[in-house]
Amino acid sequence: MNKPRHSLAEPEDNPLAILHPVDSSETETTFVSHEGETCTLCNVGPAFEFSMAFQPIVDVQAKRTFAYEALARGPNGESLNDILEKTLHHNHYAFDQRCREKAIETSARLGIVATGADLSINISPNAVYQPAHCLRRTFAAASLAGLPLNRLIFEVTEVEKVHSQEHLRNIMIEYRKHGLRVAIDDFGAGHSGLSLLSVFQPDIIKIDRALIQSLHERPASRSIVRSIVQICAELDIIIIAEGIEQEQEMQVLCDLNIYRMQGYFFAKPALEALPMWPPGQASAA
Repeated sequence: MNKPRHSLAEPEDNPLAILHPVDSSETETTFVSHEGETCTLCNVGPAFEFSMAFQPIVDVQAKRTFAYEALARGPNGESLNDILEKTLHHNHYAFDQRCREKAIETSARLGIVATGADLSINISPNAVYQPAHCLRRTFAAASLAGLPLNRLIFEVTEVEKVHSQEHLRNIMIEYRKHGLRVAIDDFGAGHSGLSLLSVFQPDIIKIDRALIQSLHERPASRSIVRSIVQICAELDIIIIAEGIEQEQEMQVLCDLNIYRMQGYFFAKPALEALPMWPPGQASAA
């Protein structure tokens, strides 16, 4: 298992550090902390069906698929917004947890292990009530699916306003304790921007489409992206560029030494399938 590259001090008092299962079944698991606090928030499951689509994150320099991002969709490919309309406050925690498990289960069934690519899963930090509890269920799903933990990436969107940066920091501490990687999604489009990097450094940032669109025609955007490249090089952070739709955008990114990319130029999300890249390879579905 790869060790975390960034050190974050462990909180002196973390009541969520040790969780013990007190009851379990195929559909429901309850955990209790070492202080005796029971967590049942993840047990109020979503009363609707959903599926997973996968979009490749490619490495154009290595000419391979670096990872697949798992995207929640309706059972017939309905958009994420259609699903979120059915997600209420009382089942928000359970939906976030179930998305992790379903992403792992589905990608493993489609053969992601054989592709050599990692699996990138979106999480909502505001829906992570007890980091250690969430990870226990995630680890169980990965073990059952035969997916190594060092192949998992967890994306936290910068667009979502996190209620507490300390809570987000504690999530990263817990995840890195187990050698997992954390990515900041939609970087440059949300609430924190560069100030987020001054608080903690993720393993990966994904530069938002707003900065990438028509990059070859926007000198100011190129200057901003160039500065992000320099900062991430000093902080040992991997960069992924999102939303590439034109060859010219890809070329400018390569000139800026960004080689990991994602967007319709390479492949659209595919429902219950792993699109292969480069083109010409057989689908894993």
